[in-house]
Amino acid sequence: MAPSWLLVGNSRWHRAEAADAGLRIHHREAAVAIEEPWPAPLVAWAAVGHLPTGLCDEPAGRVLTADVPLQAMPAWLGVDRALAGWLAWRQRREAVLVADAGTVLSLTRVDRDGRFAGGRLMAGWRLQQLAMAMGTQALPAAPSAGEWSDLLGEQLWPDGTSAAMAVGVAHGLAAAVAVAFRQARAELPGCRLVLTGGDASDLLPLVRDQLAGGEESAALEPDLALRALVALRPVSPGGIRPGRDRPAPDRPSFRL
Repeated sequence: MAPSWLLVGNSRWHRAEAADAGLRIHHREAAVAIEEPWPAPLVAWAAVGHLPTGLCDEPAGRVLTADVPLQAMPAWLGVDRALAGWLAWRQRREAVLVADAGTVLSLTRVDRDGRFAGGRLMAGWRLQQLAMAMGTQALPAAPSAGEWSDLLGEQLWPDGTSAAMAVGVAHGLAAAVAVAFRQARAELPGCRLVLTGGDASDLLPLVRDQLAGGEESAALEPDLALRALVALRPVSPGGIRPGRDRPAPDRPSFRL
């Protein structure tokens, strides 16, 4: 079995598998235990969601927030946000705002010197709709995963309730990202916007519309946190030794 890296999210598990052409990315719904074909050999793994049974066999391979070379991080920062912010900065060497559109929409700022510069959190697309359904008697149940595109369609002002919920939340999320990016760019000149996460591809065109820009206004980088895990813990020439092969990552220098 090929070497792999695992990121345990709140709603899904994400696995990268080494391949001749690069990486093969797999996603699956979260479960209570690790089962075939998801186990070892794990080069490294990280978790922000419920820790499934089976990962306790690989404690040395776990990557924690403190292992990520993003400077000035608070202790409470999620490892997924640390990973995504670090890699987005490492790829550009300039200030970035990472919008991770998953169960929660997280906004993470990193300045041009590679230091964490704060962020925001809000309920994601499905979580907001779930809250509306649970908090009212008249609104329908939240849609299942993967229904974003079907419900959005081409209508800005749909006449159906489910579509109205989907469109309202989607455009609200896009507006929140666009406003945050304008504010970040005002404080961090040259700041770039990067979207990642399961809902990022559907959110991207709405964000670009809000910013009245094309591809330069926002970049899409699916699986950014997972790819950061791979970059941080690559397979060493001598083979897989989880938690022991720790190459010195690029560490940003401070500007005082």
